[in-house]
Amino acid sequence: MQALHGIKVLELGQLIAGPFAGKTLADFGADVIKVEPPGVGDPLRKWRMLRDGTSVWWEVQSRNKRSVALDLRTPEGQEATRALLKEADVVIENFKPGTMEAWGLGWETLHALNPKLIMLRISGYGQTGPYREKPGFGVLGEAMGGLRHLTGEPGRVPVRCGISIGDSLSAMHGALGVMLALYHRDARGGKGQVIDVALYESVFNMMESLVPEYDAFGAVRERSGSALPGIAPTNAYRCADGGYALIAGNGDSIFKRLMAAIGRNDLEQDPALAQNDGRVARVAEIDAAIEAWTLTKTLEEVLSVLDAAKVPAGKVYTVEDIVHDPQYIAREMIVEQQTADGAHIKVPGIVPKLSATPGQIRHPAPLLGEHTAAISKMVGWPERNAVEVQHA
Repeated sequence: MQALHGIKVLELGQLIAGPFAGKTLADFGADVIKVEPPGVGDPLRKWRMLRDGTSVWWEVQSRNKRSVALDLRTPEGQEATRALLKEADVVIENFKPGTMEAWGLGWETLHALNPKLIMLRISGYGQTGPYREKPGFGVLGEAMGGLRHLTGEPGRVPVRCGISIGDSLSAMHGALGVMLALYHRDARGGKGQVIDVALYESVFNMMESLVPEYDAFGAVRERSGSALPGIAPTNAYRCADGGYALIAGNGDSIFKRLMAAIGRNDLEQDPALAQNDGRVARVAEIDAAIEAWTLTKTLEEVLSVLDAAKVPAGKVYTVEDIVHDPQYIAREMIVEQQTADGAHIKVPGIVPKLSATPGQIRHPAPLLGEHTAAISKMVGWPERNAVEVQHA
């Protein structure tokens, strides 16, 4: 039995943040019913690269879920949704604040309908505050949360990290909130509650010492490329074949082993470099010494030497590296998943790894409205709410 077996989740959100939270719960056994607009479905079905008309991203984001096609803007769709929510444990939504209330699906209404219900609400700026009604996407949350200002090379335009990390971080905070609320309800005898997740706050929660450093020293942290300010040495170092070795020699004993490995016993034995603060003061000198050594060797030669010296080092992985890497394969982080039409595709495995109640892929991402008829009969909707399966 999986950890969340028996937990019923109704997913009303679209695209990334809400559905990623639902996917996380579904991977560990929750019965997640995804509500999609009839005819078009979740827009994610058409995002990024499509195979036979459907996004391959969709296969990951919606695995283990069931699909119901309902128009939440209509009284019939709202009526059907309330019927589902009477028996649900969790509802997930990531609409602009006020939208659920306009549909007659706000917290007060749902709590009265089902006092045990837990409601996860993910939005750009949260359910309160002067920005609550502004539309928000991950890119804006990443910027407001402080991440965008730190991403990129010094003196260059701030860049995004390449994925919608703000949405995914919000989803993970949301899934954690659901688990805390379930524990409070089921282990402590509590009632349902609202989990209010803002995109910018989820990013901001990851920003380490950003605020205390500003408060204590007036320091405004800036972009630093591949280095990590205030911690040394840790950087990307060029190699003779054009590759880059990522080397983290910032532990005190690790630093000594690194210096010995590159033949810089003078730096290894220098008492001023025994601890991090001393190394930070001379980080340019240390980085230059390391790169002078890496430029004499290929990337693989660098990694071989540093592995033998027990110095943390690695390369920059492409997706081609990832899908063929023995560590990924050994830990089942690259798995083959069947799609609803019977095809197969490689997808990321399940995280985290639980020893007694591990996650699993039970069934593929659904066709649009695939389970509408069956679920409508189960909960007794009026027939007009049932929508035929739509291949999208």
